[in-house]
Amino acid sequence: MSKKSPLHDLAARVPLLGTLQRATVADIWALCQRQPMGKALFSRLLALRVPYSGALGADVEELSNGHARVTLRDRRSVRNHLDSIHAVALANLGELTTGIALLHAIDGKAVGIVTHLGVDFLKKARGTLTSSCDGDIPDLAAPSEFDLVAEIRDHAGEVVCRVRATWSLRPVAPK
Repeated sequence: MSKKSPLHDLAARVPLLGTLQRATVADIWALCQRQPMGKALFSRLLALRVPYSGALGADVEELSNGHARVTLRDRRSVRNHLDSIHAVALANLGELTTGIALLHAIDGKAVGIVTHLGVDFLKKARGTLTSSCDGDIPDLAAPSEFDLVAEIRDHAGEVVCRVRATWSLRPVAPK
């Protein structure tokens, strides 16, 4: 018996959330942008849909096909013993950024999973960070592997980390 997510429980009580659970990232982003505080709403819905990434507490600022910009506030829960942002929090932020850029672009036409994650830590990360990803999305006619890179910058604009995610994509039949 599989454990249901909190979104499943809410969806049973709120019909709109059931619709959101089946919607693509692009659909949810478009819907949220028409609402007051739409970016914050999208970020919270993403946290419900992807609990591990949601625990990071990042905010999606921009999203389009192959492009995402996500911010992470510096706070105690993401820090390490060296008083900087933890390496795994940086890796998670980069993977999240590449993932939503990709998912927005494939718009339900394929499913993807990370098969490799490479992380270059360039300097200690402190303060509010901005992760950005810009990439061309491949043809989805056949299963493929695809690399996307997220650069994470500090408040001064210096790159503190670079995350390269290899995504394995598999087309899905139209519904």
